[in-house]
Amino acid sequence: MTVLSSHDLNQSGWKTILVLVLAFWLSSSLLLDGLVMPSMYVSGMMTEPGFATAGYSLFWLFNRVELLCAALIFTSVLVLRYSRHPWNRPGYFTVLASALLMVIALVDTYGLTPQMSALGLQLNWFTPSEPSTLMNQLHIEYWLLDCLKILIGGALLWRYNRVPTSVSQM
Repeated sequence: MTVLSSHDLNQSGWKTILVLVLAFWLSSSLLLDGLVMPSMYVSGMMTEPGFATAGYSLFWLFNRVELLCAALIFTSVLVLRYSRHPWNRPGYFTVLASALLMVIALVDTYGLTPQMSALGLQLNWFTPSEPSTLMNQLHIEYWLLDCLKILIGGALLWRYNRVPTSVSQM
């Protein structure tokens, strides 16, 4: 016979929020990076003069959603960790991983996106501009951070999506 307390139900609610938000964030990142951006590149939109403004608008919205997801994930991990008895807490990996996801979202939102948009803005419409080496370096940094985000997010999703086994089942 299993007895559920309100404490266990509260933790399962936060765990559900964590898993759903993490799955949404990872899938939307993969969709944007794997489908939207390559199709914009192949169609030639990145060479258009107004692409920097359109790209900034797209990433402005997406980065705010990323910040919201990162905040919900960080909050869920903290609640799930610190609402348990100190002897029954999971390791620090989950807290560090969720904090790193928050840092990645902040760097993308307030560091990389404004810089890439400013570099992509074409001020002289009469001379075609080629992407600078700094823009290519920022793209590499963005992709590295995005790969790191997907790896860390996948590890967190794996960690919290596992089915726990009780001692009597071993």
